[in-house]
Amino acid sequence: MDILAKSTPPLTLKQHIDDCLGIHKYLPTLFPAIDKLPGFERFWEVLWLAIVFHDLGKAHQEFQKLLRDKKNEWNRQRHELFSVPFIKAFDIDEAIQEVLMLVVAGHHKNFQVLLTDFIEKTYGADEFSFDDDRETFHEVFYAYVDQPKVKELLHSYAVKITTIQAIDIEGFVRRYKKRPWVSSHPNYWFLLLLFGALKHCDHLGSARVAHLPKLENYDFEFLRHLRIRLQLGGKDFYTHQKLCSRVKGHLILTAPTGSGKTESALLWLKNQLAHTGQGRAFYILPFTASINAMYERLSKDMDTEATKKVGMLHGKLSAYLSHYFEEHQYTTSERKEKIRELREKFKHILTPIKVVTPFQLLKHLFGLRGFEQGVFEWVGSYLIFDEIHAYSPQVAAQIKVLLEFMTQHLHSQVMIMTATLPRFLKQELRQVLGNPQEIEADAALYQSFRRHQVVLQEGLLADNYPLIEGELNAGKKVLVVCNTVKQAQETYQYFAEHSATKILLHGAFNGADRNQKEQRLLKGENTQDASPVVQLLIGTQAIEVSLDIDYDVIYSEPAPIDALIQRFGRVNRQQKKGICRCVVFKQSNKADTYIYNKQVVDKTLEIFERNAVNNQGVINENQLQDFIDEVYPAWDEAGQKEFDKTYGYLKQSLKTLSPLVHSKTKEEEFYRQFDGIKVLPQAQRAQFEEYLKDFDFINAENLKVQVREGKFKGWLDNHLVRTNHFTMSKQGDKDGYIQIDYFETRKKYDPALGLLNDEEITWIDDNQL
Repeated sequence: MDILAKSTPPLTLKQHIDDCLGIHKYLPTLFPAIDKLPGFERFWEVLWLAIVFHDLGKAHQEFQKLLRDKKNEWNRQRHELFSVPFIKAFDIDEAIQEVLMLVVAGHHKNFQVLLTDFIEKTYGADEFSFDDDRETFHEVFYAYVDQPKVKELLHSYAVKITTIQAIDIEGFVRRYKKRPWVSSHPNYWFLLLLFGALKHCDHLGSARVAHLPKLENYDFEFLRHLRIRLQLGGKDFYTHQKLCSRVKGHLILTAPTGSGKTESALLWLKNQLAHTGQGRAFYILPFTASINAMYERLSKDMDTEATKKVGMLHGKLSAYLSHYFEEHQYTTSERKEKIRELREKFKHILTPIKVVTPFQLLKHLFGLRGFEQGVFEWVGSYLIFDEIHAYSPQVAAQIKVLLEFMTQHLHSQVMIMTATLPRFLKQELRQVLGNPQEIEADAALYQSFRRHQVVLQEGLLADNYPLIEGELNAGKKVLVVCNTVKQAQETYQYFAEHSATKILLHGAFNGADRNQKEQRLLKGENTQDASPVVQLLIGTQAIEVSLDIDYDVIYSEPAPIDALIQRFGRVNRQQKKGICRCVVFKQSNKADTYIYNKQVVDKTLEIFERNAVNNQGVINENQLQDFIDEVYPAWDEAGQKEFDKTYGYLKQSLKTLSPLVHSKTKEEEFYRQFDGIKVLPQAQRAQFEEYLKDFDFINAENLKVQVREGKFKGWLDNHLVRTNHFTMSKQGDKDGYIQIDYFETRKKYDPALGLLNDEEITWIDDNQL
């Protein structure tokens, strides 16, 4: 009788090993930079052995009974531990043998869990311990593991083992847990990357994946077609785009917004692949809406029905996919399965291009569960950073550490694109990348991008609504950007009776309403869609870099120069409207001082005042760099302190980053930087519970609104937030129940306005709903 590896459907151990080896055969082509790492000459051979050995412990007789649904005494032991003695009996270099034993022992559970939850609770200490009548690990191994069948299986792979000797599995695991390998260990990188590679092979092999796609020349054919279309119209790629297509190695590109930086990046990527070889590509953006839009754009150009080359990862991915599949009229169960399939595909190495937030990469530096697979995927990778100016000093410091880690240890190549990046920050990046090549759009292009005229308006936005009404009545598309959610809500309410098609967009909507508004907005921007154009868009800084929209005029509250430039970029985006006005109010609301540094805002207004005198307010985009540097000669004192502190801490922390162990403390440190807690508006409790009854946890979660931690604590102290729970039967289990706990607020919620900070409703008990 064959050794089984899986039960439903039945799958033999040999079939599973062969499936994993099927993944292995693709990896040397997809990750050729592995061969450039010092001491990695035998890496692929050792990975092959790890795959062959990793599940041999499933030959335990009681585990086989479990898989065959027979009465058994398996008692939740760990099959991977029973694989280790076979490696110990294999004649191979001692250092390699130790690495193999470690990755196989830890490929399902980290060593802390293995030790405390399984080994210590299950097996006797040793044969000399008279006060412990439990069987020792090696006694169980000899009594229950079918060694002849395992040897027969190994023989089919031409692997011979010597006499199997007793192994102190507790001592082996305890020693590594006590002194896990860190970066100073000579075999650290080999262990880390081997473990990540084995996990990928095991996971994809278990899913019976038959093919791993790579990037091919034909994936970039759309760029050639684009250039042909331009040339037929008497145009061509911009000079900076053509230069990017010839660069080998790290690159910093500076070019105006809307000047084809995405195409520049893909031309650069195509050239890297031609000269350096395969490697996974990461297109890194700061905001989820821009990631969604970039994913859709690249997917349209590079994916086919047969092969998906483009994936994405961000914290709101499930909500995005849920909305996407709702449009395809799937049932709830079908939608959940489709979401699960795509999330798994994007999470692993099945898509050679991923559009991500930097946090999807940074989390691996904090040693979050699964970081070894993530680091393996980085070997020989290509990083494309867009909108890198958008990050706080804390995140900028983390990105600097990330770039050092990936370029110094893993042969990653980096392209950074920017329209406006302070010189001091650009110098930081130069140092990390070792004086990369730099390309700047030519002066003639900058001159042709004269599209905005800044008009400084006296007073507050709230005192000048008639100006906006005049623009709307004249048929113009108007963008209004406020600094606070409250001001945006008040502005929207003022225009509630106006006939213009309008949308309010900010961070105090739940996920369902925000997604619906974004989709409605983008459909109105698409000339091929029947949806009416949104004539009036009112929002907060969430609009700055998140959406591909094009308006005729903007009215903005005062803000720092980089924020304003991003806001202006949503006006006359295609440069087809001549020079459009960007109206900035000179007076700030009191609440604005909690959001933006007053000195920075004042300096920004001074620059635009001077430009109004010297250039009638028209922005020459080749001057923007000088404007930025004048406002931001360096981090301010607090920003520099935060940058230095974060950089120093994370560099030091990396010295203790260890494979096979999981640090709860580091995980908490990573998530602590996300200042937000999700709460459910009380009025949506009934819909929330209906989703839960249908086991639609994604749409249930999508009804919550994220609020800042400080605000949440204040609401909690004032009894505006409480903990609630919903009890439901387990799916498919009539006798089992689960309890869903959540935070609920009695702050009023309006689908058109969002969560209203100054309005509450009374608490409603369950029997009143």
